[in-house]
Amino acid sequence: MATAEILTIGTELLLGEIIDTNSRYIARSLRDHSVDIFYLGTVGDNAERIASSLRYCMQRSQIIITTGGLGPTIDDPTREAVALAVGVETEFRPELWQQVQDRFARFGRTPTENNKRQAYVPAGSIAIENPVGTAPAFIVETEENAIISLPGVPREMEYLMQHAVIPYLKDRFELQGMIKARILRTAGAGESAIDQLIADLELLTNPTVGLSAHAGSVDVRITAKAEDEDCANELIAPVEAELRQRLGEWIYGADSDTLEDVALAHLETLGWNLVVVESGLGGRLTQRLADAGHPSFLGGEVLGGQPDLETLKTASQQFRQTRQADLCIGIAMHRGEEKQDLHLVILSPLKDRATSRSYGGPPKMAVQWAVNMCLDLVRRLEGE
Repeated sequence: MATAEILTIGTELLLGEIIDTNSRYIARSLRDHSVDIFYLGTVGDNAERIASSLRYCMQRSQIIITTGGLGPTIDDPTREAVALAVGVETEFRPELWQQVQDRFARFGRTPTENNKRQAYVPAGSIAIENPVGTAPAFIVETEENAIISLPGVPREMEYLMQHAVIPYLKDRFELQGMIKARILRTAGAGESAIDQLIADLELLTNPTVGLSAHAGSVDVRITAKAEDEDCANELIAPVEAELRQRLGEWIYGADSDTLEDVALAHLETLGWNLVVVESGLGGRLTQRLADAGHPSFLGGEVLGGQPDLETLKTASQQFRQTRQADLCIGIAMHRGEEKQDLHLVILSPLKDRATSRSYGGPPKMAVQWAVNMCLDLVRRLEGE
C-alpha cells in the first residue's frame, strides 16, 4: 500500500493568518483510494527550508503532495524548492506560458511579466494544466517518489486533485481498494468513560477504532481497509453494531449528523417548538440552532451581565410567553478562574426544572461544553 504525506507551504499558515483546509481535503481523497497518510507538515516561504523538508519526506513516503507557493511573486518559491530538493534546475515551458496567457485572455486581461514565473517548472517534471486558475501544477518523479505540487487556492487544488492527481496515482502506484471511515457521534459521556467500555475494540487492526474528544462530545471513528465499499461496509457493520450496543443513548448520530439537527428533529417528533435564553456564551447556542435552519426553532435572546438562577428563570418565562413557545431553555455561564458555573432552566409543556452545574475543564472549551451539553439535554427530553 502506498504511503503519502502532505506539506503545506506558506508563511501565512505559520503565522495563523489563514486556516489550512487543503490538507483535510487531500487526506480524505487519498484515504478513499487506500493511500496511508503518515505525516502532515507546514513550512514557510523559504526555498532552502522547503527543499530540506522535501528531502526528509522522500526518505519516508512515496507520495508527497505540496500545496501553495506557485504564484507569480518572489515569495512563491515552491518551483525552485522542489528543483533544489531533487538536484535539478527549473526550465521554461512555452506551452505553460501560453496556457497562462490564454487563461488571462478569457477574462480580457494581459498577464504581467512576473506571471511568466509560473511557466517555469523543475526540469523533467510532468506539467499539469490548470484550467481553473493561472498557476500550472507539476509532478516530479524519482525512482521511489512522486512529488506533486498543487496551487494553494482550494478550488484549484480540489479540481486538480480529482481530475489529474488521483488518476496519476492510480496508474503510477497501482492503487487498489479503499479506506472508509464511519464516525459515530456521542454526547453525554467523557472520553475516559467511553474508552473504558470499548477499550478492547480499540485494539482491532482492521477495522480500527479510535476516539476524538471535543468539549461535551466524543467521536468514535471506525476505519476499514477493503477492496471496495461493499467489503468495507461488511467490516464496519459488526463493529458499529457492537459499539451501538455498548454506548446506547450516548450515540446521537453518525458521520455528518450534528447535535443541533438531531435535537431539533427530536422536538419535531414531540410536536414542540423551542426558544432559548442565554448569557455568557456569546450567542453561540442561538447561532448553532439558527444555522440548523429548522422551523421548530423560534429564536433566542441574549442576556447581559451574570444573571442568577431566579433572574434567568424569570427572563426565560417572559421570553417563552412572548414567543408563545412550547419549550424554553435558559442557560447562563458565570466564568471563574478555576471553574465555570452554569445555571440551567428548562420550561417545557410537561414540567419546569432549574438547576446549576460546574465545569472544571479548560476555560477556552467551556462555551462549547455548555452548548453541547444543552443540545444533548434537548435531544433527550421526553414527551407524554
